[in-house]
Amino acid sequence: MERIGVTFATDGAETGDLTWGQRQVWTAMREVGTSMSIGGVVPVGDGREAGDFAQELRFFLMRYPAMRTLLRIAPDGTTTQEVHGTGEAGLEVHTAEPAEGAQALADEIFAGWRARNFDYTREWPIRMAVVRAGDGGPVSHVVVMVCHIATDAGGLGVMIRELAERATAGERGAAGHLDLVARQRSAGRQSDNAMRYWETQLRAIEPQRFARFAEPDGDRFRQLVWRSPALYLAGERLAALLGVDAAPVMLAAYAVAFGRVAGGDGPFAAQVIISNRFRPGLADLVSPLAQNGLVVFDAKGVSAAEAVARARQASMSASKYAYYDPGARLALFDRVAKERGEPIDLAVFHNERRVALSAPAEPPAEDAIRAALPRTELVRETVLPYFNEKLMINIDDLPDTVQITTEADTAYLPLPDVRRLLSEMESFVVAAALDPSTHTF
Repeated sequence: MERIGVTFATDGAETGDLTWGQRQVWTAMREVGTSMSIGGVVPVGDGREAGDFAQELRFFLMRYPAMRTLLRIAPDGTTTQEVHGTGEAGLEVHTAEPAEGAQALADEIFAGWRARNFDYTREWPIRMAVVRAGDGGPVSHVVVMVCHIATDAGGLGVMIRELAERATAGERGAAGHLDLVARQRSAGRQSDNAMRYWETQLRAIEPQRFARFAEPDGDRFRQLVWRSPALYLAGERLAALLGVDAAPVMLAAYAVAFGRVAGGDGPFAAQVIISNRFRPGLADLVSPLAQNGLVVFDAKGVSAAEAVARARQASMSASKYAYYDPGARLALFDRVAKERGEPIDLAVFHNERRVALSAPAEPPAEDAIRAALPRTELVRETVLPYFNEKLMINIDDLPDTVQITTEADTAYLPLPDVRRLLSEMESFVVAAALDPSTHTF
């Protein structure tokens, strides 16, 4: 392996607090013990050499303060950040022998990086490598990994887009974490409004989402990856029939399935991941912007169409009130728990990762939905070393299917019930797509 040194020199070295989004990510990273990194392996076939990618890495370092920021962790745990004006990063250059092994080598590099946490106080939050054939030919694959404390998937998308536009975007000028910190200092009213919404919901819901803790047989924390083309087609059909996009359809399906499997009194309550990039001035910021929103709605004893409508309204409210000081939310949780006499369990999560979610012009045919049902599959089921919540479903961004990655603490929802939850989501949406007046449960 070779290393190409990539230096940068900019103005504006500075230090400051973490942003609201960074504080939420940093808490989660410490709880699960990983860097929660994003990135991947991309094939290259246009003849570019390693030096071309060194220039791309330099562009990232120069343009985005997030890529040249390190954390500063005090002995008492207080965490701040420092944006550096000068420094050097390294582009790794790997050679595949034989050339046919380039993809496997690139995958191996990425897997190794994923298994190794970033050194948050000494390592730049971006890793980049290229793989080339043994004869010293052009690059065949590029590998990139970015620590979640630096940005989220939306920010990575901004970096990729502006890399393609760098002739006009330039190397300087992008806002960074500390610009957002300054902006959030003046957003106290917005945070206060969010806390009033959260408090109203916390006082209205039942404190617990699950029955009492029960020690599971075998490994406690599980991840399931499940895929259903029928759920995709049915979701598209139902969205078209109701004139909405597919996101509230999946949220309603989650609420209905959770009620069928886990039961419980009162409305469905879950935290949802809100990107906050829809807010003015945040769309192109390279920084973690996602914060938790709170959806609360009753999906019991109503038509499928009404359940989707309630999910859509709850989701809109959650998005509106998902921009706040995390410290204020933590204080609110503590205060309400003391006043109610027990903690409020909100360890149920929904994460809609899909990007293109407009309703189709032509709804899929009923026969196509029925024909797709046999293709539902459990892609894989693995043991997790630890999971810091109780249940989380992630709707992955794949074409022509719904893939749900589920993490669960089986002490609260046993593994057979986790599998049933996914099946119930499919059965509800399929039935609703054939008849939106179908009732929930």
